[in-house]
Amino acid sequence: MRAWVARLAALVVLGGAQPVGAQAPSGNPVTQPPVLGPVKPLTLPTVLERRLSNGLRILIVEQHELPVVDLVLVVRTGSESDPAGKEGLATLVGTLLDEGTTGRSSLQIAEQISFLGISLATTAGLDASRVTLHAPVAQLDSALALMADVTLRPSFPGNEVERLRQERLTQLLQIRDRGPAMADQAYMAILYGPDHPYGHATFGNEASVASITRDDVLRFYQTYYRPNDAALVVVGDVRPDDIQRRLERSLGGWQAAPVPEIGFPPAPVTRAPTVYLIDTPRAAQSSVRMGTIGVARSTQDFFPIQVMNTVLGGAFTSRLNQNLRETRGYTYGATTGFDMRKSPGPFTASAEIVTEKSDSALIEFIKELRGIREPVPQAELDKAKSYVQLSLPAAMETTFGIAARLAAIALYDLPLDFLNTYSQRISAVTQADVQRVARQYVRPDEMNVVVVGDLAEIEAGIRALGVGSVVVADPTGRPLVR
Repeated sequence: MRAWVARLAALVVLGGAQPVGAQAPSGNPVTQPPVLGPVKPLTLPTVLERRLSNGLRILIVEQHELPVVDLVLVVRTGSESDPAGKEGLATLVGTLLDEGTTGRSSLQIAEQISFLGISLATTAGLDASRVTLHAPVAQLDSALALMADVTLRPSFPGNEVERLRQERLTQLLQIRDRGPAMADQAYMAILYGPDHPYGHATFGNEASVASITRDDVLRFYQTYYRPNDAALVVVGDVRPDDIQRRLERSLGGWQAAPVPEIGFPPAPVTRAPTVYLIDTPRAAQSSVRMGTIGVARSTQDFFPIQVMNTVLGGAFTSRLNQNLRETRGYTYGATTGFDMRKSPGPFTASAEIVTEKSDSALIEFIKELRGIREPVPQAELDKAKSYVQLSLPAAMETTFGIAARLAAIALYDLPLDFLNTYSQRISAVTQADVQRVARQYVRPDEMNVVVVGDLAEIEAGIRALGVGSVVVADPTGRPLVR
């Protein structure tokens, strides 16, 4: 047994994968992982566009393999529209939609969902609010009636508003003990500042949530939930004319009205790296977030950015994760990503780092962020492109997967053939494209860095790095006077 383990270790160290059928020293065959073949063309179903009488845009995809339907209603308003001092309002409204209507209590809604065997959810995020429905075709009319009820006739019962508001306040208290959540919140506040819609957390803060009333909830709903500022995606065992008639019956009475435009003031400009340290005494790990403001979803560089980020930190085999996890053993995982929104969202590199390696990890972060700005070898580029291309079919295997992708198309006004041309446009990305977007959007000399951890253990080492000015801040990112 020991001899077998020793031979295996030697093969690993020497990169000892051999051709299929080769003989190991023991005489046993040695196999190697299969090699990826060429990416096959992906044929996606046709997207049909219709409109209801009230202006609601409908995107329809027929999928007749199973007798089920998925619907995603996208309202183009999220927490970016929270009034000043009422941060967290949009997400509270989204959560409250299915907590009671003018004709049903929250309990009756839950009972109807169970009786019909459907899934119904209401949520809100940064750029949008959503109502999602999954239903068997046999129950579609009843399911649509319930979906329409929570969308068009929510009653926002006072007791439910208060219950969910108190739950939110409890969650905000819990965040104080969660380094990753604290780092995310502080990072966005530092990156965008207090006056930008992206500078506050979608769930708000203790003062803002405490001030929210039922009148605030009702006013927000009446202002922003309008069919002329929404879109509905339908994917499943439906016929376009038939589903349009059904939707007209259930949602045609939703009244259109003008919706206020969202203002995005200029975000702060960072000219030199700054490291913000937030203290969590006796923390076993440090939560690291670093980056700059990136790009909007409308960017023409979407496809080169996808490939470049896959090389850098967008996959398990990416450079950053291989360095910090596999080579150094500093973390269970390190990632990078561009959060593309209506207005430019953040580019972020992040990881949870063992406390005693916090300063060493920052060196490796910066090394990889600088390294991606140099030409990427062709073999590494080809691997990243294949990874991105082969991820798409898996995401489109279910009716909900297709509906979720189409919801993004509706939200950001992308071309209806976006998914059909996706693979080809990834194939067209070149080494020069990747280097260009890396140098334009990955800017390590302009980064804001947030590290949430045990200051007694990490502060001296991080200051000694000299990567930028160091500021000790509170959990919201505001500098502390020491």
